[in-house]
Amino acid sequence: MTRIDFYLLTSTNPGLRLDYACRLAHKAWIKGHRVYLNCTDAEQAETLDRLLWRFRADSFLPHGLATDDPTQAVVCGHGEPHAAHNDLLINLADNTAESFSRFNRLAEIVVENDPIRLPARERFRFYRERGYPLQTHQIRTAG
Repeated sequence: MTRIDFYLLTSTNPGLRLDYACRLAHKAWIKGHRVYLNCTDAEQAETLDRLLWRFRADSFLPHGLATDDPTQAVVCGHGEPHAAHNDLLINLADNTAESFSRFNRLAEIVVENDPIRLPARERFRFYRERGYPLQTHQIRTAG
């Protein structure tokens, strides 16, 4: 069964979600995991792709867009992930991919901003009602 982690950032800045997604993706990739970053739309996926290029000056994270190569170890996309991905799904969209349950883990990143927080609460209820193991992590941020 998919393990679901909610990362609750102590910020109202929606942009910090992308920064934190970069951190999670990098950490997971270093541990040998494959990562699909589920974005709201193509524009957000491209923004996240650019952030990942310059995320860490001391380390390279091989990644790409789902439209270019959906089978890479770390992929930014929107909509249904390629079948090559079933390890970690990082969700940045208001809803989650229909196939989230095929993943070992799902990470939801939430900030204290109602347009992001309220849909996340609905997803939390959805997962809880279906018996998925849920973890919440309070993340203190500077922004």
